[in-house]
Amino acid sequence: MSKGKFRPQPGMRGGAPGGGAGMLKQIQKLQEEMAKTQEALGSETVEITVGGGAVKLVMTGHQRVQALTIEPSVLDPNDVEMLQDLLIAAFNEGVERSQALAADRLGALTGNVSIPGLF
Repeated sequence: MSKGKFRPQPGMRGGAPGGGAGMLKQIQKLQEEMAKTQEALGSETVEITVGGGAVKLVMTGHQRVQALTIEPSVLDPNDVEMLQDLLIAAFNEGVERSQALAADRLGALTGNVSIPGLF
């Protein structure tokens, strides 16, 4: 073979091994599976409890709050800051756990390879 010239070998299409059609089908299948997984995350939830059970939060895999329960004992008008701190802690942990759930489900599809802009 002369230097600088590429000659396709038998079984090669368009100069690429196996052609691009097979790879395109794999990518489309992965996209479909990821879309289904993303949709399913809307019905999966994480439950967070802070303050020894004083505040309970349920959040979906889409990071939407589904339920919030506050024990009456923490509704002290003289200590609003404590309730605020508990709510902030619950929401922050909810977001973190919801993101971890999404990363776990989607990572299973991508072999845990990080794809920029995906999660």
